[in-house]
Amino acid sequence: MADSPLFQALHTEMAHALCAEQEKGLGALEGVGFRVGQGLSERLTKEMPSFKDELDVLKFLCKDLWITIFKKQVDNLRTNHQGTYMLQDNQFLLLSQLSDGKQYLEEAPKFLAFTCGLVKGALSNLGFDSTVTAEVAVMPSSKFQVVIQKS
Repeated sequence: MADSPLFQALHTEMAHALCAEQEKGLGALEGVGFRVGQGLSERLTKEMPSFKDELDVLKFLCKDLWITIFKKQVDNLRTNHQGTYMLQDNQFLLLSQLSDGKQYLEEAPKFLAFTCGLVKGALSNLGFDSTVTAEVAVMPSSKFQVVIQKS
């Protein structure tokens, strides 16, 4: 991926431009992330052996995909072993340019929508339907909840 400052600047401008209309903008930003996640996961897994199970896929997301995009691994991966996973990034790159103040928490969703789409797109490309949501309790830490849909 491009240098972090370049990626951050591009993402910030994309978030501001697409989120002028809050609801439509978040969906558009998530859609862009979905497509990027599909393509990136296809490229990264091209030469890899197939995954054993969904936990292996999530480990791939937390290491390989996250490193490619954000230059670091996810800090914590938790699961209930029933299709729900929690990915925690304590210094989330796309929130690090915002101040730590509570007034910026309301701005956080537009900086998380792209990544929710990215994770969902990568999982879709690897054969898993999912729902991905994000939350921020304390800046710049973020948690992404991934629920794999059972067919």
